[in-house]
Formats: sequence, structure tokens, C-alpha cells
Amino acid sequence: MFIFGLAVVFKLLTIQFVVGDEYRALAEKRTVKDVVIPANRGNVYSVKGNLLATSIPKYDIRIDAITPSTKTFQKFLKPLSDSLAAYSGKSSSYYQKEIKKARANKNRYYLLARDIGYSDYIRLRDFPMLNLGAYKGGLIVEQTTKREHPMGGISMRTIGYEREDDDGNITRAGIDGAFGELYLRGVDGHRLKQNIGKGQWKPIVDYNQVEPKDGYDVYTTIDVNVQDIAHHALLEQLELYDAEHGCVVVMEVKTGEIRAISNLAKSPSGTYYEKRNYAVWESHEPGSTFKLATYMAALEDKVVDTSTVIDTGNGVKTFYGKRVRDSRHGGYGKISVGRAFEVSSNIAIASILDDAYAKNPMKFINRLKQWGLNTKLDVSIIGEGDPVIYEPGDKDWSRNALPSMAYGYNLRLTPLQMLTFYNAVANDGEMVKPRFIKQVKELDKEIKVFEKEVRREKICSDATLGAVQAMLKNTVEKGTGRKLYSKYFSMAGKTGTAQTEYWMKGWKENPRYVSSFAGYFPAENPKYSCIVVIHKPSTKKGYYGADVSGPVFKKIARKIFTDTPIIDEIESLEVNNASVEEEFQDYYKIANTYKTIMPNVVGLPAMDAIALCENLGLKVKIEGVGVVTSQSIPKGQKVKKNQTIVLAV
Repeated sequence: MFIFGLAVVFKLLTIQFVVGDEYRALAEKRTVKDVVIPANRGNVYSVKGNLLATSIPKYDIRIDAITPSTKTFQKFLKPLSDSLAAYSGKSSSYYQKEIKKARANKNRYYLLARDIGYSDYIRLRDFPMLNLGAYKGGLIVEQTTKREHPMGGISMRTIGYEREDDDGNITRAGIDGAFGELYLRGVDGHRLKQNIGKGQWKPIVDYNQVEPKDGYDVYTTIDVNVQDIAHHALLEQLELYDAEHGCVVVMEVKTGEIRAISNLAKSPSGTYYEKRNYAVWESHEPGSTFKLATYMAALEDKVVDTSTVIDTGNGVKTFYGKRVRDSRHGGYGKISVGRAFEVSSNIAIASILDDAYAKNPMKFINRLKQWGLNTKLDVSIIGEGDPVIYEPGDKDWSRNALPSMAYGYNLRLTPLQMLTFYNAVANDGEMVKPRFIKQVKELDKEIKVFEKEVRREKICSDATLGAVQAMLKNTVEKGTGRKLYSKYFSMAGKTGTAQTEYWMKGWKENPRYVSSFAGYFPAENPKYSCIVVIHKPSTKKGYYGADVSGPVFKKIARKIFTDTPIIDEIESLEVNNASVEEEFQDYYKIANTYKTIMPNVVGLPAMDAIALCENLGLKVKIEGVGVVTSQSIPKGQKVKKNQTIVLAV
């Protein structure tokens, strides 16, 4: 027994003086922990101050049912239950029963309200007993933040997010991800919590040991009006052509500021959503939109000029065993270089490059490198795709590589990289870096302002610029983009139609295309440049760039012209609205053409249709509201005064 007693004393002394500190630290670790309080992320705003993303605080309200004294508990239980009943709609007796049960079960973490807003939080903490605080009333408040996007799904991928998974891996998408760590995230706070059993942790005090510091606010270059126009124009066309995915970017020519960027892909259910930032990430063969760079190189090297005549034959020509075709059956024959660009002849540009650079392909490729087409733009958004331009010595290089590159194959660029080149042409040769962020602020204090970045001061001579600018304008007026032409506003650009996945089996039975249009507007003194790329439209409905992507470009340009002023100064209050003027002219023409013969009013607004019919002396009955869908008197029939016509709308 004496030896046993000595062993006990020895063990006690060992625990007390040898390993005591270790056990005390372990005990404290198991009962008390330092909890991080995330700081509120800064807000993300549009260029005009519209809120794009914000952190909303949410609160869980709990009660430690053991902390209040018996006297306090009995005094305030019913008033607290009455207040909770008025707040939630449940009965007061329900809360009295549940809170009594929590006290009997020694529940120190009973939930009263979950995920409530700030106003409800202020209301609940003033309820009886809870207003006594943590020590006397048992109040427990836990705060979290949720990221909200006021614009919903529009531009959500561009605005982005910053998320951390269970393994500590962080995903940073869009602007929120790119500037999260540096500006938006803020500095986290700290708070001590105590283990109260059953895996639950209760704050020790009702204040924070270290208060969190909120992040800075980021002002983007996005214009919500232009963004809304671009998003819906793209969505409408994707749905019309049942395409797999697509993107559109609108950039301000002089500054490189991105005014709109939309990326939509089809979900398994057939709806469209922002899956990936295709404009920044997806490198692909651009097709005929790349011909702008090819013609510029040839003009700058004085290999040809716009009046040089090229023989394109009957529309089929073989280069080193590979047939190259033009879209026009029978070919274009002998045409000028300028006209070849307008009609997008593959044979013409392939012949120009092969004749001029076959013996020295690096001369052409060095031109592309001189313009920076082989390097990333290094935009702020993470995940930019790599541009790929092959050269002699690469495993994918062959004698046929050069003719293929002429019309946009055997190389890869992202839509944003392609747009940057077009924007340089619109900007009289100055190539600027695309920008998504304008400035960083803390309330009204400027933290950092982002200025224009110039990548190339002059990409080519003024003579070459003038030539390609005229060619781009002519393409819309009388070339492959002539369907887009409007006398009310000018545009310049280039269509593109590229085969994709042609290396896969079964392509002939199931062909896939990438339709694109890149350009700028107005054609004179351009304000905006824009690119539209749509992948895998239904070939049953159409796949040419002028038919699929071009209308998106035109709709964006037209709406920006009519809805968003291009000029900041108004010289006259008598401003002609192009679209309104066009509608009036159509109405006026019908009114003056049909005097006694019934015109076709289907598709007209109800008010216009009523006016036209009443001018003919007809009595009009309207069924519904909106646009006329049918008329009881058919088009072309002679009408009499006081005859009744029924218009369904």
C-alpha cells in the first residue's frame, strides 16, 4: 500500500509539474476556441454606381436557457413568448413549452430564429429577457454574410465569386474573384467560443475580441444598360438557333473599358445560363474574322493593295493536297483584293499568303507577333485562354498551315483577344488593354484608380488603317454583312463562319460551326467595338455568321444608338429617333397607299391599326391588347364606309 501511495504521489507530481502545461492547453483547446468572424466583402458597382454584388448580413438568434436566474426566467418567459409569437405567428404557449423544455434539458443553445436580416435582428434582441444581454438574459447572436447579386443571372459569371471548399481550395471567378484577395475581402475578426457539449459552441461574451474590417468597394467598367441589351440580344439568338453556347463583349474604343460581357450556355433542360466566361477563357479557331489580320499584314508588307486583282477561279482551289472552297457556288472569278475581303473569299486570301510568304512564312508570323496576337492580354479576370499561333518547326506545322491560317484555321484565339485587335483598328491603330475595373473606393475615399493601358501605340501605317477601315465598312454595306446594313446608323465589321470539331468522326453527317461577327460602330469616329461568337447553332436553322451572330451585333448597336446616347452634349431638342422615324414612314406609306382597299394590319400595334382602319371609314372592334394578330376583313378586299372590322390582338 505504501508503494502504491508513492506511485500515486509521483503521478500527481508528474501531471502537475512535468506535463501540466500540455494538459491544461489541451483542456482549454477542447472547451474554448478562437473563432474567425469573416469581414463583410466590399460591394461591386457598375461604372455608373449601380449595385452589382453586395454582402448581406444574416443572423441566427439563440438563447442559453440555463444562464437566466430562476427569478428572471419566470418573470420574462411569458413576455418573451408573446413577442416571439407576434413575430413568427406561432402561439405563445408553444414557445413557453419549448423554452421550459430547453431549460429542463439544460440546453444552452436553443434556436429562436435562423437566417434573419438586420432589421429583424434589431427587433429580436429587444424582446423581453433577450434585451438583458448574454450574461443575464442568455442572448446568443451569430452573424454570417451572404453574397447577393441584385441583377440576378445577368452578368453573374463576370461579376463572379470567391469560394473555398472543404479542402481549402479556393475558386476565384470573375471580378469578385480577381479582386477579392486584394480589395474586396477585408480583414477578418475574432471571437472566443466555449464548448457547451453535444458539439455546440457558445460565444463567451457578446462582443468581438477583434472587430472585422470590411473590404473596399470595387467600381467596374460595366454599364448595366448596355449589359442588359447585350444579354437579351444574345439570349434571344441562342434560343432562336438552338445553339450550344455563345458570348458577346462590348468595349469602349478609346479606353478599352468593357461595357458589357455576356456568356450563356444551354443547360440539360434547354434553358440558358452563365456557365463559363467563354469570352475570356475559350480559345478556338476564329475563322473569317481573322482575315482582317491577314489582309493587314499583306497590305502593310505591300504584297498587294486593295485594287490588286486575284483570280479565285470557279470557287475551288487545291493547296498542297487540300481543297479550299468559297461559299459562293461557281466562285467569284477575278476580283479585287478589296472585293475579296467584302465577300470573304477563302481562295483569294489563301492565294495571297501562299504567293507572298510560302518561302518565308516567319515574315507573316512575325507580323502577328508584332501585334501581340501570340500573347495573353493579362486581363484581371482569372482563366484567360492561351492564344496559339503555330510556326515552322512545330509538330502541327505543315506546308498547308499557311493557307489555312489565312482564313482563320490552324490557330486559336479567345473572343476577347480577337476583339482587342478589331478595337485597335477602330482606335486608329492604338491597341489598348481591355479593362473590367475603374476604381477602388472606401466609402467616398479613392484607394486606387485604374487608367488606360496601351499595348501598342500604332499597329500599322495610316495607309493600311484607312484601307481596312473602308473594307470593314463596305463589308456591312455591300458584302457578307449587307443584311445588317441600316441607313440610320453606320457599322463596320467582318462576318465569320468556321467549322469546329471537323477532326471528329461523323462530322459530315453532323456538321458543327462557330458563327461570329466582330466590328465597331459608328463606322466613323467609333464609340464601341463588339464581338459576337455563337457555337454550334442548329444547321437546320442556319450557321453563317451574317445570319446567326450578325443580328445580335446589329441589335446591340441599334439599341445603344436609340436607348443610350452616344454623345454627351445635346445641341438641339429636336432629336430624330431612327427607329421611331422608320416606323412612322411605314405607317405613312400604308395610310397613303390604301384608300378603299383593306391593307394588312397584322403585326402593327393596336393603336396604329385602329387609326389606319378609321381613315378608311371603318368601324373598329378590338379584342385584346397589344399587337394585331388577325383581321376579319382580309388584305386586298375593297371596303365601304361604316363597315365593321374586328381586330384580334
